[in-house]
Amino acid sequence: MKEKIVILGSGESGVGAAILAVQKHYDVFVSDLGIIPSNTKQKLHELGVAFEEKKHTFDLIKKADTIVKSPGIPDNTPLIMDLIAQGIVVISEIEFAFRHIAPNAKIIGITGTNGKTTTALLTYHLLKEVGLDVALAGNVGYSLAKRVSEKDYDFYVVEISSFQLDGIIQFKPDISILLNITSDHLDRYHHDFKKYVASKFRIVENVTAASSFIYYADSSAVNEEVNERNIAASLFAVSANPHSKKGAFIDKGHLIFNFEYHEKDRIPLTDIPLIGRHNMINAMSSALCALMLEIPIKKVLEGMKSFKNAPHRLEMVAEIDQVKFINDSKATNVDAVYYALEGIKEPIIWIAGGIDKGNDYSILDQCVAQKVKGIVCLGIDNTKIENHFSGKVPFMGQASSTREAIQSAWEIASPGDVVLLSPACASFDLFTNYEDRGDQFKEAVGSLNLKSASI
Repeated sequence: MKEKIVILGSGESGVGAAILAVQKHYDVFVSDLGIIPSNTKQKLHELGVAFEEKKHTFDLIKKADTIVKSPGIPDNTPLIMDLIAQGIVVISEIEFAFRHIAPNAKIIGITGTNGKTTTALLTYHLLKEVGLDVALAGNVGYSLAKRVSEKDYDFYVVEISSFQLDGIIQFKPDISILLNITSDHLDRYHHDFKKYVASKFRIVENVTAASSFIYYADSSAVNEEVNERNIAASLFAVSANPHSKKGAFIDKGHLIFNFEYHEKDRIPLTDIPLIGRHNMINAMSSALCALMLEIPIKKVLEGMKSFKNAPHRLEMVAEIDQVKFINDSKATNVDAVYYALEGIKEPIIWIAGGIDKGNDYSILDQCVAQKVKGIVCLGIDNTKIENHFSGKVPFMGQASSTREAIQSAWEIASPGDVVLLSPACASFDLFTNYEDRGDQFKEAVGSLNLKSASI
């Protein structure tokens, strides 16, 4: 008799899990509380998978041997709590995928509050550029289950959220990367930061002495937890400051790599096409991973130089009359904005705002005082930003569209300035998502460029 899998949610992870489950001959049922898009329904029909939408029928769901849950469904929803009470195993899609990965494949798992996508993309790029058989999966692109269904890759680079880690049992990366931990998504963790930290550290829950753990040693939350835990893996500390531990650090304009079976390798900061100290941490983490896999430093450097980051992450859009326009729409919390402000050396006109996430803007005060010549608030209600920064910058503007924001910024910009979209807020007041906000910013900059060219 086939083992029965019920998949809750029909997004990327749900469909990926369904594809893999059918391939592995499970009895599969998909249940989604929302509306399932027509193209997804078509795919499920092609797979021969039964499904329901706009409801969760408990009597059908409870027949499962295992539940594969979308990361968007909190663990404390009544449905999940009832299923667990019935003794039904509830796991995440990455856990389900892991159970079907070829034994000799290596997994590089990447988590952290900020920087996951950049680090995953860069790690994937470094491995791909030297011809390794590698798949990119997780929060960036395809689900891990979808990738596992395609073929037996030698390497999987997986971007992993805390929500996905909450649903693991056996999942074990060969190389784990933990970039940083700052307050975010605390509504899912009863506003208890320690629970959020514990969730992130589940990435090393099952590691062994054969595993490696790269961690950001400058994050107090990460460092404290590393010191409190007995982590079985080999530890590699990454820092912006010189240190004597195995790992990497910044010194005298170079990234320095230091671990026992390697000579000290170095990469000039000027050869890295990324902005900001936080991106140097991301670059060191990716490069360390590549060096551990015996990729020569020369090849790592070549890969660094040819890397292009994902859109909306400190993305250079244009330079018009010696004014640079940078799209950092993905910066939806103050920590990400801090990294952006800190990393840009030129005077900044900062476009910020949207739906506030309980931000404490005081951590930006020093950077704003030193670098920001004006703030343009983009959103329906930016009272909190206005109240905090009013009187602290020479210019405060208001905009209800990216075109208005660009125009306000352009009016006070001088040659050598940077116009930076780095909102610190969610986008859903005026935009579909952060990608829509960033795309509209780029379109508005393009219109300004055309206007400037016609003058």
